[in-house]
Amino acid sequence: MDLTEAYRECERITWTQARNFAYGIRLLPPAKRRGLAVIYAFARRIDDIGDGTLPGQEQDMPAEEKIAALEQARQSVLDLSDPGDDPVLLALADTARHFPVPMAAFGELIDGCVADVRGTSYETFEDLHHYCRCVAGSIGRLSLGIFGPRGDQQKASELADSLGVALQLTNILRDIREDHTNGRVYLPAEDLVKFDVDLASPGTSQFTRLVEFEAERARDWYATGWQLLPMLDRRSAACTGAMAGIYRKLLERIAAEPAAVLSSRVSLSTGEKAMVALRALAGRVR
Repeated sequence: MDLTEAYRECERITWTQARNFAYGIRLLPPAKRRGLAVIYAFARRIDDIGDGTLPGQEQDMPAEEKIAALEQARQSVLDLSDPGDDPVLLALADTARHFPVPMAAFGELIDGCVADVRGTSYETFEDLHHYCRCVAGSIGRLSLGIFGPRGDQQKASELADSLGVALQLTNILRDIREDHTNGRVYLPAEDLVKFDVDLASPGTSQFTRLVEFEAERARDWYATGWQLLPMLDRRSAACTGAMAGIYRKLLERIAAEPAAVLSSRVSLSTGEKAMVALRALAGRVR
């Protein structure tokens, strides 16, 4: 497989599986668009291993096999000198040669997936914050390697982290029902106690107050994360604004009707997502 085919495969994965991120990634110029698609494709592979949903996998893998596969993925990204005929690794190695992507951040994503496999629960928000940084902040920091922010690089990294935390908190609220069905609870135990919520049979008023509290927390992280955009060139800012803007709009939909997440997966229409992307391209992201 040559590099052109490898990049095409990564873009195929991204366009078919990145239901929200693709709207932003498509706003980038070709080289950056390909590079970010590669980052997403490998991140998607890591997530699929953790979920036990790899292509060709007929049934969920045992936990120990998932962890072994995650560790194998960790080793593969630490040494990209011989990607073989794996299209994602081939494109990732080429991306690493052309962009200063902090590949070690994939290790944090893998750490978060290992925590999922082990069924880690979170007593406090500080515990959950670390998890959010691993699974979402890491993607933000990897993306910065493609974007090439101006100015204080450490500040940019911290802001990308904050935006990642905001997106992950939105994901957690959206997926409460599905995660609980699968035996996973991401909301901090201290918050469930504070609002007297039992996710097995949540009372409407208590649950509404809990979601409103978590939504306000997420808004604060978005407000901090938005400060990253002036540090990016126009197209990179549009990409980031579109991706984060879609999740921000989703958060407001959840906050407006908290009980909806208990019965269905709340989402935006294709038209709504496209409108957010167009606004981001025009420099209007809030």
